[in-house]
Amino acid sequence: MTGYIDKRSAPGPSVTRADVFDAALTLFAERGYHGTSLKQVAERLDIRTPSLYNHMESKSSLLKEIVLGTLDRVVGDFDRVIAEIDSPVERLRAATEVYALHHATHPREALVVNQDSTSLDEPERTTAQQIRRRHEREFRQIIIDGQEAGVFTVENPKLASFAIREMSVSIARWFHEGGALTAEEVARQYSEYALSMVGARQTPTARRGRARKPAATR
Repeated sequence: MTGYIDKRSAPGPSVTRADVFDAALTLFAERGYHGTSLKQVAERLDIRTPSLYNHMESKSSLLKEIVLGTLDRVVGDFDRVIAEIDSPVERLRAATEVYALHHATHPREALVVNQDSTSLDEPERTTAQQIRRRHEREFRQIIIDGQEAGVFTVENPKLASFAIREMSVSIARWFHEGGALTAEEVARQYSEYALSMVGARQTPTARRGRARKPAATR
């Protein structure tokens, strides 16, 4: 007599830690952290829920890895592209371009960071807040430097910084590969929008001693 076989317990392709991370990332982006259960992650992978613990500590540990890992890359890319650039115009262009590119090429991570960072446990929640605040301060400082140098005519650097970063964040919600524009083209155009927003008096097309393509982590 042939009994029923649950295919989730039958031999099949092995599930890796990367598979678990990818499934959780997709579901968190689609449904939110609190709207996603580990059962749903397991179902996405066609395995039993307890099997997830062979590859992770907890659902909260997955969120921590996504959020902190993403923020570290964002800040690392920011630091790298503005290094050795003296011109506030080119610093703002580079900072905006790499930030916009990240949201075009890593939309799932961007969505999770922006909607679920407050769901982190402590001390990771505070750590994430500190990283984001540091990025905001340094981004704003570029605009302040340009204002003081007389190359930006913006009235409120803090508001301008917020507006530029928020418009870049929105890319994660609408951009998709294969559309009319590439991720790089979108990022370049957004950097031009940023310069217009701060009233840049000059917008040279080449950075001094640096390539135009932003060095975002792919």
